[in-house]
Amino acid sequence: MAVNINGAGSLTGLDAVDVPVYADATARNTAIPSPVAGQIVFVTGTGSLVYNGTAWVSLGAGAANFTNAATGTYSSGGDSFKYVTFTGSGSLEISQAGFADVLVIGGGAGGGTLGGGGGGAGGHLSLVDAYLPAGTLTVIVGGGGIGGATNISHQPSGASGISSRLGDYSAVGGGAGGGGFGGAGGRGIGQPGGSGGGGARPGAVGGPGFSGQGNNGGTATGTSAAGAGGGAGAVGANASGSVGGAGGAGEVNSYTGTAVTRAGGGGGGSQNGTAGAGGAGGGGAGTSNNTTAGAGSANTGSGGGGGGYPNEGLGGAGGAGGSGLVIVRVVV
Repeated sequence: MAVNINGAGSLTGLDAVDVPVYADATARNTAIPSPVAGQIVFVTGTGSLVYNGTAWVSLGAGAANFTNAATGTYSSGGDSFKYVTFTGSGSLEISQAGFADVLVIGGGAGGGTLGGGGGGAGGHLSLVDAYLPAGTLTVIVGGGGIGGATNISHQPSGASGISSRLGDYSAVGGGAGGGGFGGAGGRGIGQPGGSGGGGARPGAVGGPGFSGQGNNGGTATGTSAAGAGGGAGAVGANASGSVGGAGGAGEVNSYTGTAVTRAGGGGGGSQNGTAGAGGAGGGGAGTSNNTTAGAGSANTGSGGGGGGYPNEGLGGAGGAGGSGLVIVRVVV
């Protein structure tokens, strides 16, 4: 039988012949297709592994170590940390397998035009004690989506953000901003994503956010204004009359030693009314005239604001979404 560890740390079934031995990971996975937390096995050439409820990890593994140049170091709560921040794609070199804290944020979405919905923030995935295997882990930092076009004969909807990724840990890209309700290819309903985009046509609903990564976009309940994009910490507000919704607030993270709010939603646009403010954490503000809406802040995964009403195709564009981010922190 397998060895198990209960919640109090007591071992059951501990016997030299009770620990299953497998030639490799494939043989282990074939024999144990549905492992449970606490199971222990021995894999030839790898050693003893315990299933932590998510993955098979080395038994007794400590902190991971990376050999990339640290972006910074600090001490907190009696522990010393170093961290590395990726503002663009690259590689993380893990010299010692073990546990790390990981923040992955997808790219934010662009806002729509023609009183368009605010763009949703990129997915905000915060992991504590994630097991990182030794070797090279690919880092993908997703870009933000473009805002809705000023020329309303083209696509007035915002574009979704691009997903970010560290190895096997993924953050869904930002939800598309709610499209304009006029012009070729216009789309009033907010699109889904890490956080959803705001609805742009009267009565159009906001897009849904993904559980554990973001929130829904707001609905266009007014006659000439749009809902806001959702943020990592709160839903995007609904429009009211000619007033666009305010972007959903972002989420606070302290893996760099300083509390920083990121992944705010974009504010809803309005047609000559009052545009919505961007959500805390970098969300772009909407606009109610021929100026371009605010863009989501770079490397926050925030959504762009919804655009106003273009004058013969000039101005009033939706704001672009902000690019994503990856941070890895280890104890030293």
